[in-house]
Amino acid sequence: MEKTIIKFNGESERIDKYLASTLEGFTRSELKNYFNDQKITVNGKNVKPSYTLSNDDEICIEAREVVTLDIEKEDIPLDIVYEDSDVIVVNKPSGMVVHPAFGHYKGTLVNALMHHCTDLSSINGVIRAGIVHRIDKDTSGLLVACKNDLSHKSLGDQLKNKTTTRKYIAIVCGQIPHNLGKINAPIGRDENDRQKMAVVSGGKSAVTHFKVLERFKKFTLVELQLETGRTHQIRVHMSYIGYPVFGDPLYGPRKVYGENGQFLHAQTLGFIHPRTKEYLEFSRPAPDYFYETLEKIRNGELDK
Repeated sequence: MEKTIIKFNGESERIDKYLASTLEGFTRSELKNYFNDQKITVNGKNVKPSYTLSNDDEICIEAREVVTLDIEKEDIPLDIVYEDSDVIVVNKPSGMVVHPAFGHYKGTLVNALMHHCTDLSSINGVIRAGIVHRIDKDTSGLLVACKNDLSHKSLGDQLKNKTTTRKYIAIVCGQIPHNLGKINAPIGRDENDRQKMAVVSGGKSAVTHFKVLERFKKFTLVELQLETGRTHQIRVHMSYIGYPVFGDPLYGPRKVYGENGQFLHAQTLGFIHPRTKEYLEFSRPAPDYFYETLEKIRNGELDK
């Protein structure tokens, strides 16, 4: 029977809540069956859904008979920005999931990386091979993957210590009056909708900085910089202050524009190379549809 190994790195959290937010398309009620069948262990021991995870806990999920875990190498074209023997930086297109999850095993970035790379780091298990950070399915832009555990640990520490550079560009709804802003609001699972995140009391610390680049009648072009990296952080924070990301089907207006999801692009990524200790920084422009839509906004075509 196939097994999935996940290395937990983070603050204390209930295992059922953590897995429900980590494994896309997998609810806490579905997880309950796995716990009842003793298919989920932590450090080799059976645990209850209420078990509180600690840093470095190793979670093992044994697939039930109704689930088949088969992570395939797939020859999917990659927009490679930088690559060496330790890391690979790719420009992920909108619509691509970063790593396989229950019910979603093919067409992901990990499937593509497994075909392209001889080795990937194993710290986060097979379903997250090489993955040290994520960007949402419908968010485009730069992401670094690791080819060995040395680089994975180094990049993981840099993310934890907030020494990486992660800048995004976004079109948001509404005209932001101030030029600069800092959003410091904790993020956790939305109690009313488990598919969403929200600003909640007792949530994980989350900090986003933003700078206005251009204002329009009903929209604003902004640059955002992450200090932390919570799930859906930019989307949740901008919605929280009243300026949701344009096109966001979860946190934006009910009427969604276009077919590419939120107009959010991970434009700049910088980090210290794990082996050479040299600071590397990469930037890539947003996809063509982003700028085509921006031009329509400039011309007032979307003001109606």
